Amino acid sequence: MENPNVTIYTTPTCVFCRMAKAFFRSHNVEYVEKDVAKDLQARQDMVTKSGQLGVPVIDVGGQIVVGFDQATLAKLLNIK
Repeated sequence: MENPNVTIYTTPTCVFCRMAKAFFRSHNVEYVEKDVAKDLQARQDMVTKSGQLGVPVIDVGGQIVVGFDQATLAKLLNIK
């Protein structure tokens, strides 16, 4: 089964963003990273999708996860 598209909205100083990206790498999950500190359009997209200004916001195939919720991400990505 193909993994859904994953986009993570981050900032350079976000510890939980780094944890989420490490989790994705450890499970060979491809993702697109958008730095909302620099990319104003990405910031607006993130707020529209999540209603949040905090990061990380992770879009897994249209399902929005706010924060680094490893259990939810594993379920959405079918990681055992």
